[in-house]
Amino acid sequence: MGKIHRLPDDLANQIAAGEVVERPASVIKELVENSLDAGARRIAVTVEFGGKKLIRVEDDGEGMEPEDARLAIERHATSKIRRSDDLARIATLGFRGEALPSIASVSHFALRSRARGAASGTEVRVNGGTIASVMEAGMPEGTSIEVADVFYNLPARRKFLKSDGAESAQVSRIVTQLALCYPEVGFTLTSAGRKVVQVPPVASLRERLYQLYGDRADLVDVKRQTGDVILIGYIAALAEQGPTRGPQNVFINRRIVKDRTIAHAIIDAYSVASIKERSPEVHLFIEMPPDTVDVNVHPTKAEVRFRDQSLIHELVRRALGDALGRGPAPELQLVAPASAEPQPTTLPLPASYSAVFPSRWTVGASAPTRESNFAPIGEAGSAPTSVSGIAPGIKPLMPLGQFRDTFIIAVDEDGIAIIDQHVAHERILFERITERLTSGQLGSQRLLEPMLVEMSAAGRQALVGHAAELSRLGFEIEEFGGGSLRVSAFPALLTREDCDVALRALADDLEGLDRGSKVEDAIKRIAATMACHAAVKANYPLTMEKMAHILEELRRTAYSTICPHGRPVMLRLTRREVEKNFQRI
Repeated sequence: MGKIHRLPDDLANQIAAGEVVERPASVIKELVENSLDAGARRIAVTVEFGGKKLIRVEDDGEGMEPEDARLAIERHATSKIRRSDDLARIATLGFRGEALPSIASVSHFALRSRARGAASGTEVRVNGGTIASVMEAGMPEGTSIEVADVFYNLPARRKFLKSDGAESAQVSRIVTQLALCYPEVGFTLTSAGRKVVQVPPVASLRERLYQLYGDRADLVDVKRQTGDVILIGYIAALAEQGPTRGPQNVFINRRIVKDRTIAHAIIDAYSVASIKERSPEVHLFIEMPPDTVDVNVHPTKAEVRFRDQSLIHELVRRALGDALGRGPAPELQLVAPASAEPQPTTLPLPASYSAVFPSRWTVGASAPTRESNFAPIGEAGSAPTSVSGIAPGIKPLMPLGQFRDTFIIAVDEDGIAIIDQHVAHERILFERITERLTSGQLGSQRLLEPMLVEMSAAGRQALVGHAAELSRLGFEIEEFGGGSLRVSAFPALLTREDCDVALRALADDLEGLDRGSKVEDAIKRIAATMACHAAVKANYPLTMEKMAHILEELRRTAYSTICPHGRPVMLRLTRREVEKNFQRI
């Protein structure tokens, strides 16, 4: 008798369920995506015990006829594709016909559906993959699916589920992501009898963002188009304060994805502007022709494969870099307004945009702003690149003087700016240093008599271990013995007195880096430290000419509102704010 045999259908379904259904949140994702494919405009999700005891998804979509309702729980039964060619142009969220039978094979499953215009609906009940009953049912038009006791027949899988709270958090996350991507659809999530998410349909992405995350003055908009590929969204502005981690929601053709190419491009864009390690909050929406992306590469459809991976990486990197470069400087408010009218923040869209995205995706008026001490301002124009090296839209600032020999007070036609002279000069030097390092190395000055610097063993090892990187900056160092470092040359932009302090700071920065760290990361850290120590200090008087020079050089930087360590360069007090408080408007 042969050793190979065909698996029973119920066992095959349970094996497939292990790939498609990882946890209650993945069940909800599959069911809600089916609702969206069915044209639903309102979707209600209910869970108990994090979805382990009960999941219910109800929608007002087109529903199913009795024959389709019975067939829907059969493996590889789908209305989304018919031929192999369709796999190259998938335009729906679901397409394999695996989700419902897989879910039904590991739960007590009930499907109720009524097609639009039908007199009644159909109810199909399945227990562990076995059909228990099929009957007529009275119900509203649409579909309702209940999934009870998920993995009840697979105790080995069930024991790997997290606590009720952890599973509830995952459910909330997935519903929030789906709601964000479909602002024209109303979503409700009820967990343990409590409304966790409740967002009615809205006309724009910005309104849905406000519904889910509140008034977010710390986000800047992103827009870029390359050929048939369009990217829009919102990303965290560079700032010293606040969390360095946040949700990263990425959608390809309105499908939730996790992609290494995009993730790398996000980190790459932020690392150019700031050395702060971060996993920044981003909400990115990419639309591209279906035949340029393969979504059939992962059981849960969470991963995709691009036909032109480098194009997508460059699109995301440049779009985020442009947005960060024109990121807003904080705006001071003298008095929080008693009643603020919503100010439209219109994102200019290319002419072909409406042909790729539905018209409801137009980014229109913002949600009402909350009262706060700081709110964003900034140009929403072109990227910070130009032939002259000056970012378009950044207007010249005229210095008036210094405050406490630390802050430059300047004006332009839009209002008053308060610039931290040290932070501004640090940003200027950082970009100048990194630019020179990409083409070679910094100039250095050789000492007639080498300088000895006493340092801890850890500090010495950190510096000696990165001697090659330090030489590019103009340092020549070697161990001298007796706890000392011998310095034969140092960067020309430093004074001899600054050299000792800069080396100690560099040692502190580099101690946390191992030998396997990327050279680029080490160089960025070193360049930032160098810029910090070479920049003009606080409590240092400047002439009007030097102030004007700093302000003009700041205009030429790509990221003029934040230093490489994440501190704000300037605060602004707008003319409108001044006039309002003098009751002139």
